[in-house]
Amino acid sequence: MEVDRIQLKKTIIISILVLLGLLVTVDLAYIYHEANFNQYALPSFCSVSDLIDCDGVARTTESQFLGVPLAYWGMFLYAFILMLLGVDSLKKVPGLKFLEVFKNKFHYIASLGLISFTISMILLFISLFQIHKICVMCAVTYVINLVIGIVAVEGIQGKFIGAIKQSWNDFVDALKPLPYRIAFIIVMLCAGAFLGWTFTSAKFSPALKNQRGYGEFLKTKVNKYAVKGNLLGSDAKDAVVLNIYSDYMCPMCSVFNMMVHKAAQEFSNVRVEHHSLPLDTECNRYMYQEFHHGSCTMARYAEAAHMQGKFWEVNSLFFEKKPATEDEVINLLQESGFDLDMDKLKKDAKSLKVKNIINRDIDYAVEKGQIGTPTMNIDDDFEMGIPKGGYPGLKKWIIEHGGKQKSLF
Repeated sequence: MEVDRIQLKKTIIISILVLLGLLVTVDLAYIYHEANFNQYALPSFCSVSDLIDCDGVARTTESQFLGVPLAYWGMFLYAFILMLLGVDSLKKVPGLKFLEVFKNKFHYIASLGLISFTISMILLFISLFQIHKICVMCAVTYVINLVIGIVAVEGIQGKFIGAIKQSWNDFVDALKPLPYRIAFIIVMLCAGAFLGWTFTSAKFSPALKNQRGYGEFLKTKVNKYAVKGNLLGSDAKDAVVLNIYSDYMCPMCSVFNMMVHKAAQEFSNVRVEHHSLPLDTECNRYMYQEFHHGSCTMARYAEAAHMQGKFWEVNSLFFEKKPATEDEVINLLQESGFDLDMDKLKKDAKSLKVKNIINRDIDYAVEKGQIGTPTMNIDDDFEMGIPKGGYPGLKKWIIEHGGKQKSLF
């Protein structure tokens, strides 16, 4: 009688926790969808700062496993635990006799609670030290997982170790009958095929797909495709001109810079022309608050280097090192070995000519409604940000505008 009372108590508490977990994971799935698939979505209620940012976490590759969003894995976990809670009744239903293999449901639930909490702690570590953002709703599920495990393990001999041992023994016993063993193999093959598809297609994870598209460019800060001089690509008069607008303090502009360098080498009729769009109040009159301090200084010295035929090497150097002050810029260029006339460079960087070049680029971009970086255009067809799909997306966009890839033979 006492055992039945404890079992009922555990069932009620775990049921409440599981239902709460389902509600949270459904909400997390919605947040994930809005953050990744709705470009017009407003920030969710749990995105309140740079640190506490559920949306930011949802947009990272760490928010998925094998191409499936972690929120979906969470929903599956809670649904499975809910099934275990009612397994004694379900196994009596015609067609569900196979559920008789689940003999010690609270052992399994305790084991799942412990395993899921351990995984949660790994995710929390990644969130804090790799992503540098916290998902508050995710943290709620971490607590739920722990409490489920603690409640389920009550009364089990050996506590969590005993629960895991019993769960493993039951699993081995369940596979002894040949029909169950065959069924298990079929289920695993189907699950493996599905997860293989979700991972390779990245259908549910735009972040994973994008990482594959420009992961090569994220792994290094050094532009291995860098060129020297003022020409990047074809010098033909009828070349397709890819205009890029960027800010030297913009993190993704550095990635985009490497991408267009690679593209210029892979297309026979494309020329890349750089335009400065510093999001810095020092030279951008459209900026009302400080954002990318130092980008104006770098833009001026890059244009000054252009006057000495050294634009692209200075451009890549600035993206790699990101000097914040004029003294840092000058010291970096003096140590670069680019053979620059430093006196002329300093004078040109502060000249009206350079100022007008930068102002003209800024005015044109703003006039066209392009107020973010990076931005690119061909024949006044603008595209803001790195194209979807990363580098393959960039190549596709260039081809659509007349770009011709070099022959491999």
